[in-house]
Amino acid sequence: MDEETKDEPASATRVGATTDLPHDRITLARFREAFPRARWSDRLNAWFVPGRTAEKRISRWLAEMEAEADRFADEKGRDAFAFDPIESRYLTAAPTGFQIQTPYSRTVVNEIREIPHARWDADRRLWTVPYCSLDELRKRWPTIEAAAERSEPEARQARREAIKGTEEGEAFKARMRERRRRRYPVPADDAPPTDRAIGTHVGVVFFLGTHGEAADQATVTTFYFPAEDGEEYVWASWRSGSLEELVTTWPARTPPNEHELERGWWIPDLEELRIARRDAKSRRRARERKDDRDAPGERPTDRA
Repeated sequence: MDEETKDEPASATRVGATTDLPHDRITLARFREAFPRARWSDRLNAWFVPGRTAEKRISRWLAEMEAEADRFADEKGRDAFAFDPIESRYLTAAPTGFQIQTPYSRTVVNEIREIPHARWDADRRLWTVPYCSLDELRKRWPTIEAAAERSEPEARQARREAIKGTEEGEAFKARMRERRRRRYPVPADDAPPTDRAIGTHVGVVFFLGTHGEAADQATVTTFYFPAEDGEEYVWASWRSGSLEELVTTWPARTPPNEHELERGWWIPDLEELRIARRDAKSRRRARERKDDRDAPGERPTDRA
């Protein structure tokens, strides 16, 4: 299991220090190399480094990282942007850098995470990128902007309207009907565990078990993943995980390999779990709003 990503309630009582880091992979890799005992805390929304001298060691490491950077990089990036700006409704130039706010898109997240020193601001629900990372931002911006536009509610609705009555539209409705059955094909001789979150081609789920009903290969290939020749599949029922269950799930160290993808299930990595946790939070908020609407109001006093 990936010890860096374990989020234990007891971490609040342990001696150590927390730090927020840029989301680019190079910086994270260097941090984890320098602090092998560090782990990500979803509760604290930060990296936790154990030890009485952790704060001093983190400060020294950050200072060394900053010393390596070009001290004039931000000024150069700011001047370059002023000369040739990026015009987009999703990007704002602030005094300290760029602010990016888009509809949720996994493509957007993946692209921004590759930009050096990009940070997610959870309070303002936006990404920040310093001016020194302008070149990488500019290179990735066409993909980011296109993905953001595709994720706008109006664009999603327009795509649904455009395929109504077409073969593609009927295929979409068939996929939705199949998904509502909350079943998933698994190899008859290699079923997933039922006591933890599992990654699948339809997302992270908790399996409830199987009654042995055979899944035909045509349905498996059409709605889930390419069925392997000669493999026998059975239907397994599943449910979505609660936020508490997903937060306490340990992720895999690496994304699924080719064998796991062909099998149809795997142990989810941290990125998959973060998406599942976001969806679980949305479901919880929706339930809370519904409960508030359905709560009986104060009955008026009967008049004589």
